[in-house]
Amino acid sequence: MKKQPQELALCLENSGNEASLVLGKVYRVVPDARAAKDDLIRIIDETGEDYLFDSRQFVLVDLPQSVRRKILALHRPANPPMQRAASGRR
Repeated sequence: MKKQPQELALCLENSGNEASLVLGKVYRVVPDARAAKDDLIRIIDETGEDYLFDSRQFVLVDLPQSVRRKILALHRPANPPMQRAASGRR
């Protein structure tokens, strides 16, 4: 099964969320069908966590694949958390 491409959204409005959203910045979208029914969109914001925002604050953008890859690479953590090794000792 083919994986759906990661959606991206451009922030057009950040009133009340200035610390969490930067105007004109492209953010990763986390699919959330339930939120979409309420005109909300789940965004990975400046804190690195996903939160719900009014969908009218964003516009989904369709970018060339090469640009999309570069943007998504910028959003990856530089040092992802290491998985803890399972230990047989107790």
